[in-house]
Amino acid sequence: MKYTGPVYRPPFEANSLLLQVTVGCSHNECSFCTMYSDVPFHVETMEQIEQDLREARLMYPRVNRIFLVNADPFALSADRLKSIAVKINEILPEVETIAMYASVNNIINKTDEELKELRALKINDLNIGLESGMPEVVEHFNKGFTVDDAKVQLQRLTDAGIDFSVNIIIGGAGSEQTRENAIANSKLLNEVKPKLIFIATLHVDPGSPLDEEVNEGLFIENTLRQNIEEEIEMLSGLDLNHTYFFGLHTSNVIPVHGMLPDKKDELIAALKEGLDSIGVEYLDGHLKKGVEGAVSIPR
Repeated sequence: MKYTGPVYRPPFEANSLLLQVTVGCSHNECSFCTMYSDVPFHVETMEQIEQDLREARLMYPRVNRIFLVNADPFALSADRLKSIAVKINEILPEVETIAMYASVNNIINKTDEELKELRALKINDLNIGLESGMPEVVEHFNKGFTVDDAKVQLQRLTDAGIDFSVNIIIGGAGSEQTRENAIANSKLLNEVKPKLIFIATLHVDPGSPLDEEVNEGLFIENTLRQNIEEEIEMLSGLDLNHTYFFGLHTSNVIPVHGMLPDKKDELIAALKEGLDSIGVEYLDGHLKKGVEGAVSIPR
């Protein structure tokens, strides 16, 4: 199997076959991220994709799920994605789901009919990094789309029968707007109704534009207490049925997960209990490495 540069996948895709169809990120301009800064975006050849699929066929007697990599394979044209899906179904006919990362902008360039055709070929469970329901946060993160764009395009996915998960970054608005960010996130999620909500805590990559803002004091990151309280506030505002809340990213100090609405009260209680169990010196200390008085959170 061919893989170029760093390869990332959501934690819940741990058991999926990873198939490289693109390299790097087609956007690669998010202000907090340097994951693909040294990896020029390009499209894998169909010859290589077929070779990898045939290799997988020899290695695995059964493949139920495939996750296409790298950063946003849904950037490919509908025709290219259909060709890849057809080849997957030919070589690994038992596959039930072909999942991948996607950006809101990747949806815009596909017609409603194309989305339905892709779903018919088993493309489903797109993982989409919205990051926040606050328009100013999405703009500050330089996502390349607006919150209103996201609402329209995610509704188009729903209409086409394509399930999706939404990534939300706790602390994305900074320490002065934690409650506003939580409320905006709840409101957006209640409207778009994702299959899964993937929660992570803001991690500012060294060398990123946002890292420069932090170092210059232009962006103040949340304390640990604020991160946990923001997650509690957001979760409390969710009114969703049959949506999985996945708060198991390694950046989350208190791991919680469960189906909404059944586990909502239990998840909130776990976050509050975790908050009460952490010392004040950790809750209210600076989390940014290199800041005077910074502390490390014991694992």
